[in-house]
Amino acid sequence: MLIEARDVSVFRSSYTVLDNVSLDVAADDFITLIGPNGAGKSMLLKTLLKLNRADKGSVTHTPDLKIGYVPEKIAFDRTMPMQVGRFLRLHNKISDYDLSALCAETGASHLLARPVADLSGGELQRVLLTRALIGNPHILMLDEPAQNLDVNGQLQFYKLLEDIYADREIAILMVSHDLHLVMSSTRKVVCLYRHICCSGTPESVAKDPEFISIFGDEMARLMAVYPHSHTHDHTHDHARKPDNS
Repeated sequence: MLIEARDVSVFRSSYTVLDNVSLDVAADDFITLIGPNGAGKSMLLKTLLKLNRADKGSVTHTPDLKIGYVPEKIAFDRTMPMQVGRFLRLHNKISDYDLSALCAETGASHLLARPVADLSGGELQRVLLTRALIGNPHILMLDEPAQNLDVNGQLQFYKLLEDIYADREIAILMVSHDLHLVMSSTRKVVCLYRHICCSGTPESVAKDPEFISIFGDEMARLMAVYPHSHTHDHTHDHARKPDNS
């Protein structure tokens, strides 16, 4: 396993944000965390990243784990005209050739000379995804990566993630409200409401009584519009992975 969480709880004052959550993330997983607002999804992601300390339980990373993180938002000074190319090289060592190839993969090549402050929401997400992939991480962890995009932008971004998952030896763990849009790519859904309510394939979760009680029949019907299929092979020899034992 790349990441193992056991009986994780997080408290804020007298409020329980996460309650006894256990979750494993394997080397070939594509997992989407869903849940209503205030369910603890972002807190769980940050706790799995070890950016937040669990008040109870444990989070274990396999040795030498490399993580690429795409945050929900990023703070930067819009008065500073930093170009995308320079932004991507901040705290990262990458050759011009490798950066060019990576930007071609993420569709960000035309953005390298643009000021970061001038980017649209979709363009910024491609840049943040490009930055997260520098160093060839073993897992991508994304917090609501498409929340500020229109439906077409969301579909394009999720298709890009699906292509990256298919082409690389990489795991993906993502927080999203857009389950009906990510159905075609995600392999496992974890429904969170402070604790794990249900988990499994998108089809099985859509029929789960706890999912329906939280999201309603309309979401289940909406999910059924988007067929879930995997035509790619993600059973590579994981030679680049750290020890998963």
